[in-house]
Amino acid sequence: MLQLKKVTKVFGANTAVDSVSFDVDKPMMIGIIGRSGAGKSTLLRMLNRLTDTTSGEMTFEGVDVTALKGAAKRSWQSQCAMIFQQFNLVPRMDVVSNVLHGTLNQRSTLATMFNLYPDADIHRAIDILERLGIAEHAPKRAEALSGGQQQRVAIARALMQDPRIILADEPIASLDPMNAQVVMQSLRDIHEQDGRMVIANLHTLDTARRYCDRVIGMRGGKIVFDGTPEQLTTGVARDIYGADASFSEATTSTQIEQSEAAKKLIEEVVSA
Repeated sequence: MLQLKKVTKVFGANTAVDSVSFDVDKPMMIGIIGRSGAGKSTLLRMLNRLTDTTSGEMTFEGVDVTALKGAAKRSWQSQCAMIFQQFNLVPRMDVVSNVLHGTLNQRSTLATMFNLYPDADIHRAIDILERLGIAEHAPKRAEALSGGQQQRVAIARALMQDPRIILADEPIASLDPMNAQVVMQSLRDIHEQDGRMVIANLHTLDTARRYCDRVIGMRGGKIVFDGTPEQLTTGVARDIYGADASFSEATTSTQIEQSEAAKKLIEEVVSA
């Protein structure tokens, strides 16, 4: 289905993604893990064509995604829906209208300007909200909802595109544990019930192990692990997060946070 061959992205002197290659031969739920700056978000943005590759090739069912332009590129972005950490909703717009924005690539400019939607699309949007447990919030402004509810609205908007692939870039990074669990279970249910491929950037090994069929670990723009959750050993965690570094040498708040996160991730693996 999906194949990446030596995909690379360079920003000036920085190589954000370095010759990444992997194949996905069937719909599955894949977690991509790694420290901040590992290249996870850039990789997803290239898959969705929000960012162009510097070199390499991405194909989906034999179609060269990297070569798509114009309408073909927009069609691919409909098939490969993106969910963001900060939801990317229109705060003052009602929930159902935010969900209907998932059909923008399929509508005329005139219909978009006047916010005109077919009744069938409106009913489908409400059905999707019902599926995600938030249909009662359909008439409310998006900004009135909690973070977890807003992320489910963002998932509903992605489902309105009827995509083949859902890309989720740190979908639970800003959520409390309870809402994070609801969002991750929603993504897992979409994979299992709809047969859609889901690729999610995740913070912790525990989340990846609980919800994903396959885990890809990145460090310094490269893939350093690609396997099942059960194969995430202590040694693998060290390869991904660099936990063998001296934690006492961390001098900035960011370094300290990353070091403590790495310690916790190792503990998760050991105790699992």
